[in-house]
Amino acid sequence: MHVLVTGSSGRIGSYLVEKLLEQGHSITGFDITPPSISDSKFRYVQGSLNESAAITEASKDVEAVIHLGALMSWDDKEAKTVFDINVNGTMNLLEAVSRQRLHRFIFASSGEVYPENSPEYLPVDENHVTNPTTYYGMTKHLGEQMVWFYARKFQIPSVVLRFSHTQDAKELLDPNSSFSGPRFFLRSKIKQQEKFGNKEVVHILKKLDTGEEKLVISRSENGVPYRMCICDKRDLVQGILLAFQKAEAIGETFGIGPDRAISFDEAVQLMHKLTGLPIVEACIPGPPVNYETSNDKARKLLGFTPLWDFNSMLEEALTVWEKNYK
Repeated sequence: MHVLVTGSSGRIGSYLVEKLLEQGHSITGFDITPPSISDSKFRYVQGSLNESAAITEASKDVEAVIHLGALMSWDDKEAKTVFDINVNGTMNLLEAVSRQRLHRFIFASSGEVYPENSPEYLPVDENHVTNPTTYYGMTKHLGEQMVWFYARKFQIPSVVLRFSHTQDAKELLDPNSSFSGPRFFLRSKIKQQEKFGNKEVVHILKKLDTGEEKLVISRSENGVPYRMCICDKRDLVQGILLAFQKAEAIGETFGIGPDRAISFDEAVQLMHKLTGLPIVEACIPGPPVNYETSNDKARKLLGFTPLWDFNSMLEEALTVWEKNYK
């Protein structure tokens, strides 16, 4: 099958393209960043989702679409750009393929449509009210609605996948990772909060910085450790491929993520044992990050079975740590 994958050069997209090629599909990759993939069945179109001409070129003769491409930003100053790429860009793509006979249109949404940081119940599942609290979450919520509108109007067999936070395992012990750095490493967290302009949080964190690399356990104002689902990219791609292959997926929304959330106190203790880095604890003002999402529906309808838990991801991350930072 000829499959269009947007966001094909990203951590998830590049691995997905690799797996689709292994299954014998031909791929058109669409991304603003050139790919590292070289294969006779892989075609690359460079462009942004807000460039209609590039999307039209990428969409030629495709039989299925897996729409991963998006701008991920939690900086309010970038709200307009996030909207333009994630909302207008998704509509550009839907318009480009709406009159083609598609096997499947898969839309990568996010747990941020819920809201995760103030859930009405746990674990959060697909029936939970959608009430995003970030611009990024809002754009994903609007994207879902557009997908279902085009599915009804043009009879496009569509699937919405709400992703848990996803990483390459090797990033977990990397202070320079855009995700794990600010989440688990003190100095990276300080830089992130300075960029966000959170002066109160920066003041709290800087008091803990004595000039050496440290791991940080983030807690709420009441001392409750942060907790969230962290999914391995290989498990996420497994979920995408199942949604692509199985007829049971059509017309459904699925949460794709690990079997359980990881508490940051547990995570940091495991990291400490592997790296020997000292640990500090910080009580952060504002809404706590403490939630868990369910993958039960994906397990039951798709046969989704996560294979990499946080511990096994850390084992892989250790090789990078020992090479670059020990």
